[in-house]
Amino acid sequence: MTEPRDSAGTRDDGTPGRPTPGTPCWVSLMAHRPEASQAFYGALFGWEFQPGPQQLGPYVRALLDGHEVAGIGQLPEGRELPIAWTPYLASDDVNVTAETIRHCGGTVGVGPLDAAEAGRMAIASDPAGAVFGVWQAAAHLGAALTGVPGAQAWNELVTRESASVSAFYRAVFGFRTEAEVSADLDYVTLLLDEKPMAAVHGVGNSPSYGQGSRWMTYFAVADVERAVERVGGLGGHLVTPPRDTAHGRIATVADPEGAVFTVIRSERG
Repeated sequence: MTEPRDSAGTRDDGTPGRPTPGTPCWVSLMAHRPEASQAFYGALFGWEFQPGPQQLGPYVRALLDGHEVAGIGQLPEGRELPIAWTPYLASDDVNVTAETIRHCGGTVGVGPLDAAEAGRMAIASDPAGAVFGVWQAAAHLGAALTGVPGAQAWNELVTRESASVSAFYRAVFGFRTEAEVSADLDYVTLLLDEKPMAAVHGVGNSPSYGQGSRWMTYFAVADVERAVERVGGLGGHLVTPPRDTAHGRIATVADPEGAVFTVIRSERG
C-alpha cells in the first residue's frame, strides 16, 4: 500500500481528464435496501447524496464536501452479485476490455452498457471469482477525492494465491507487478507509471480467505477506534479489530447488510 493517489488524469490545461486505464476510479455498493445504506454511510462518513444514472435501477452518488466519492444502488432482481463494495477500473474502451477479460479467463456478468451520458460500464469477475467493475468515462470521470477522511484510500484483492490472478490484471489493464513473496507473505502491488494503484494479497487457506476471492475497499478515517464505535452504533459490526500495520492503523468492519470494508487512519484533512 502507498499514499493514496488521485483517480483522474490531468490535461495540459490543468483540467481533469479521463483516468489512466487500470486506475481504480470509482467504488460502488449494490444493496437490498439502498435508503438504509445511505443513512448508514451518511452518518459514518458525512456523505450527502444526489441521483446518478439509473441503468441498473435506483442509484445515487455520494458526495463529500460537494465532491463525488462513491455510489450506492439497488441490487437488481435476478442479478447474482454480492452485497459488497466493488471497485471500478478505468478503461478507454469498455467493449475491448470486456473481450480481453473473456480472453484471459474472466467473466463479464453485466454489460457493457451505457450509463446515460456519464459513461459506459461493465461488471466482471476475474478467474478466481472476484467481482470488479470497468468504467469508460464520459461526463463522469470518477471519484473526485481519494485518501481524505470519508473517501476511498486503497483497494486490495484478497485471494488464495497472487501469481495467476496478478497475471490476469496485468494482461487486461497493463499493470506492472511488484511481488513480495516469502514463507509468510504473498503480496503483489499493481503499478501504473510506477505508481501503486492496488494490490493482490494471497492468503492461502487462512481464515481471512473467508468467502473466497474478493476486492476489499479501504476508506480513510481520522480515527479508527472512533469509526469502529460509530459502525457498531449504526447497526454494523466489527470483523477484525483495530491494529497497526506497516501502512497505518486499520480495522475491518461490515455495514448492516454485511458489506465488508476496511477503515484506515489518514493523516490528510
